[in-house]
Parts: sequence; C-alpha cells; structure tokens
Amino acid sequence: MISTTDFKTGLTIELDGKVYQIVTTEFHKPGKGQPVVRTRLRDLESGNVFAKTFRSGEKVEPARVERKEMQFLYATGDVFVFMDLESYDQVELTAEQVADQAKWLKDGESVWFINHNSRILGLEVGNTVDRRVIRTEPGVRGDTAQGGTKPATVEGGALVTVPLFVNEDDVLRVDTRSGEYVTRVTNA
Repeated sequence: MISTTDFKTGLTIELDGKVYQIVTTEFHKPGKGQPVVRTRLRDLESGNVFAKTFRSGEKVEPARVERKEMQFLYATGDVFVFMDLESYDQVELTAEQVADQAKWLKDGESVWFINHNSRILGLEVGNTVDRRVIRTEPGVRGDTAQGGTKPATVEGGALVTVPLFVNEDDVLRVDTRSGEYVTRVTNA
C-alpha cells in the first residue's frame, strides 16, 4: 500500500478493480479540516480522465504495470498493427484500444504498450513528437500586439495551435500530453 503523500505524476494505482494513472496531483490544506490530495486520474482501459480527492495519508493499492516498447507498423481501417521489437511478433489493436493516441502514431516510430496481469490496457507515445505540418493558413499580420496564433493540421491528423510564422511542410515538436506546439525543428 502507498500513501497519498507519495503520489506523483505517472504513478499507477488500483481502485475498485480498475487501473488508473495519476495525471496531476495537488496537496490542499483548507483553513479548517483535514488536508486533502486532489488528483486527476486517467482510466488506462478507457482513457477517460476524471478528478478524485483523497484524504491526506489515505492508503491505496499500487498497480503493477509493465511497459513494453513496440513499433507502430501501419493502420488499416479500425485496426492498428504493432511489432514486438524483441520477438518480431505482430500485435493488432482496435481503434477503441488505441483511442485518442491514434493521432500521434507514425509508421516506424516506437510506442509503449501498458500491460496489467498480461492484458493490454493501452499504449503511450513519447511526451513530445516531431510532426510535419500538412495544412495551415498563411499567417496574416494584423492587430496583434503580441504574437498571433493559427490552427495547423500535422501528420496523423492532430490539430495544433501554432505561431503565425509556421508554414506548411515545417516540422514541429508537439507535446502529446497537451497537444501544444513546443518549437519548430530546423534540422528535419
């Protein structure tokens, strides 16, 4: 058992027979009453994120999950095919299992399968990925006192808000956790 004082981002816990990953954690001490730990948890099976508050010092069961590196090969329809880098076996996942991570997948790149009790719960991509801009409107300078932004579609179909100077065919580094633009990659 682990205490809520040991919570940190990325930790996996088990509640009511389900496995959750801590997305954020915040200690809160109200003026009166007992301190609490506010968390945002991601259900690793469904991908849903929700808020849960624990009493400070409360004990929870840690979840023993394995992360295995796999290579994304290709997608056909609602089936995504991955290859085990050690045994070269191919594994197929449905669009439901891949969920919102599908927009960050690129042929040949590595991802990590999350397994719990020999069952695949989902997959994780890297925290940042480099993607080419497929479509964006030309930047128009105007009434912006600060730098302006515009939407851009990158490889995989993700929509990212980018600065006005970004053009089609530029390669961007994008944070996959928030979907935010990080920087433009110049040596790609």
